[in-house]
Formats: sequence, structure tokens, C-alpha cells
Amino acid sequence: MSTASTEPAGLGRRLGAALYDGLLLLALWFFATLALMPFTGGAIPPGDLRYEAYLVAVGGLFFVYFWSRGGQTLGMRAWRLRLVGPDGRPPRAGRAACRYLLAWLSWGLGGLGILWVLVDRERRAWHDLACGTRVLRLPKGGLSARP
Repeated sequence: MSTASTEPAGLGRRLGAALYDGLLLLALWFFATLALMPFTGGAIPPGDLRYEAYLVAVGGLFFVYFWSRGGQTLGMRAWRLRLVGPDGRPPRAGRAACRYLLAWLSWGLGGLGILWVLVDRERRAWHDLACGTRVLRLPKGGLSARP
């Protein structure tokens, strides 16, 4: 894939894709929680750290799988975005996992890591800077969904 015909994704598109993916993630968490119910007696106590770690891991599997397979989650595909590593290809699983974990920090600090896109010349968020990734905006109909 040539990145010459793409440009860095802006904040609006990133947030649009994040909203789509957030809805998908909620549904995924619902079914992941449902799968636990037979083992918990039908209830999970509030603040259960094992449960919260489980949900973070389920989310990680979702994002790392899609990012490392083709550089796009379903939300990113809808908003014509693609995640790439330094070589312009979808990141490998380790780099995608780095991005996923550090994205929690970017969002968790009041979204400051995400808002960094407005400051950075190449429109990178903190987790993109730390993990060597970029989110590119794809032209309409110009590039296929897969590299």
C-alpha cells in the first residue's frame, strides 16, 4: 500500500470511528459477561478487579486482532481509516497491543492523549507516538480495505 495517497486522520474521524467501535465493544463485553454468568452464580460483585481485567483483555483481543490483520476495526473501515506501523503496513500484534494498552492511558487522562492529535504535525495521539503507529485517512474508493 502506498501511503502517498493518504493523509493523517483528524480528530473528528478518529472520534467517529471510536464511537462505532465503542458500541461494538459494549456488545462484545455484554456477551463476554454473559459467558461468565454460569461460573459466577449469575452475579459479579462491583469493583471485581478480575472481571475488569477480563473486560480489558476481551477489548484487547478485539482491537489487536483487527489492527494486526488489516489495520482496520469495523469503525475505522466505516470512517475510511487505517492504522499503520512505521513501514506503512498494518502493525504486528505486539505493536497493536502496545497501542491498545497505552490508548487506555490517553483516554484515561481526560482524553489529553487523544487531543494531542490537534497539536502534533502528523496528527498522532500519545499512544501512536509511543508505539510508532499512525492513523491514515483513506481516499474515497481509492484504496481497498485490505493492504
